[in-house]
Amino acid sequence: MPHVRQAARGDRHAVTGRTSVRSKRASILETATQYFGEHGYEDTKWADVAAAVGIGSTALYHYFESKLHCLYVIMADTLEWFQSEFDRITGENDDFLEALVALLRSGFDLTEQEVLRQRLLVAEQGLVGIRRTSPREEEARALARARTRDLEFSWATFLTRGMQQGLLDEADPRLLTRAVLGLYNSVWHWYRPRGTLSLEQVADFYIRRQLAVLGLAEHLLEGNRPAARRRPGTRRKRSNPGHA
Repeated sequence: MPHVRQAARGDRHAVTGRTSVRSKRASILETATQYFGEHGYEDTKWADVAAAVGIGSTALYHYFESKLHCLYVIMADTLEWFQSEFDRITGENDDFLEALVALLRSGFDLTEQEVLRQRLLVAEQGLVGIRRTSPREEEARALARARTRDLEFSWATFLTRGMQQGLLDEADPRLLTRAVLGLYNSVWHWYRPRGTLSLEQVADFYIRRQLAVLGLAEHLLEGNRPAARRRPGTRRKRSNPGHA
């Protein structure tokens, strides 16, 4: 029988150690998201996160330099997730309107943990604009800021495509993006999981309003497509009077 090489003791320890570090870091991020999202970033003590994870307060600094560093990483990870969803949906749907509706719906297709991440992202967005003197904090902050800009640019480019196809009225794509995403972000200032309104009810209400901001009818949600809009400066074709 072929000989199966056994991993050396040091190799096994190194692999286990790397896995343990990744697992513990993920656990810290998940716990911090829950605490920051439910109790507020400012009102959460860094020591409480450590206790919930089951490590000492000083051990947290092996993974994150500070509570703020952890916050920036959560924000950057959340934005990366939204960007990946945007890329996936627009890549799977060649039809602009189908992609648009799928994008708007996906924004509300969230788990409770993802809702907390979104609440945190919106509530603490202002901190992304403040430069940090700590290199690790500044690196994480700059990444979160860059991903915010990348997502806005992706949306603006996408909406421009709709204008070029005559499906959306001509408008400043950056302002239109901020209007659509601003309406979406407003939800996370007040929405709470397991509250009086379900996320499905909120989605139904807000997606219809997002479509209205874009100048589109809400019956798009039922699969009905509007006619293409005339581009400025173009003339509608006249019917041939010789035909009925």
